[in-house]
Amino acid sequence: MEDLKLHGFWYSPFTMRVVWTLKLKGLAYENIEEDRYNKSPQLLEYNPVHKKIPVLVHGGKPICESMIIVQYIDELWPQNPLVPHDPYERAQARFWVAYSEQMVPALPALIRSTTPEEKEKAVEMIWGNFKVLEDHCLADKRKFFGGDKINIVDIAIGSLFTFFVTAEDIKQVKILVAEKFPLIHLWFDNFKNAPVIKENFPDREKMVATTKPIMERMLASS
Repeated sequence: MEDLKLHGFWYSPFTMRVVWTLKLKGLAYENIEEDRYNKSPQLLEYNPVHKKIPVLVHGGKPICESMIIVQYIDELWPQNPLVPHDPYERAQARFWVAYSEQMVPALPALIRSTTPEEKEKAVEMIWGNFKVLEDHCLADKRKFFGGDKINIVDIAIGSLFTFFVTAEDIKQVKILVAEKFPLIHLWFDNFKNAPVIKENFPDREKMVATTKPIMERMLASS
């Protein structure tokens, strides 16, 4: 058994990236659920710079930042590879992983929106990202961003969709519009129903119940 410990929040899209990767690799690990408002001394010691989750501890050595952790796992355990072997395909995958980080600012923008105009602006920001993905990644109607198999891009972008579906209920907005973005809708349906992802995809009602108070607290402090 590998000496792996994961510090995170179960509802965090960034923790989910690591969980899905560990599960796809068939790796056993100890899950350490952190308290968002009272982080453990171990977490603060392991990530003294950002003091954030997730942190994977392997043999007593911490690795921080979700996509760095994903790539670390993929390099160390080659089964079910997530990063393409071909240098060009690998470069393309890394480009779209980097693009996924450009989608992250839409999350707090939507959380902090209160008026219909603010919500519309946040959703339009997300839709702009969807259009880019449809036009440049999914135009050939591939099953996953990785083709027939899930790859690192699916992990990076799929995690953000756990927030989008939760935000639809909490903020009373429609984000995943099948008629507007049919290829995104098809990809997400394929992704969330892939066996390992489906087994480890967060329950929507539980996500809403857990994250709604967090969003309200963020809104009150903004």
